[in-house]
Amino acid sequence: MEAKLLKIYEYNEKLREQLEIQRIPVSEASRSLIEYCQNNSDYMVPSVLNTKRPDPYAETTGDCGCVLM
Repeated sequence: MEAKLLKIYEYNEKLREQLEIQRIPVSEASRSLIEYCQNNSDYMVPSVLNTKRPDPYAETTGDCGCVLM
């Protein structure tokens, strides 16, 4: 019986810790995500942004004749 009570106290403490976690509404989180995506470009998705910036992840086609292994 005492072990069961101890588990209940531990569970109650975990629930109290979760209550302390800061939360924001989904509408605010989605607005923040949309704003971030509009203000920061993603080099992995150039077709969506229609930008002519150079892709830093693209393989270089230099004429030096070097080969990486």
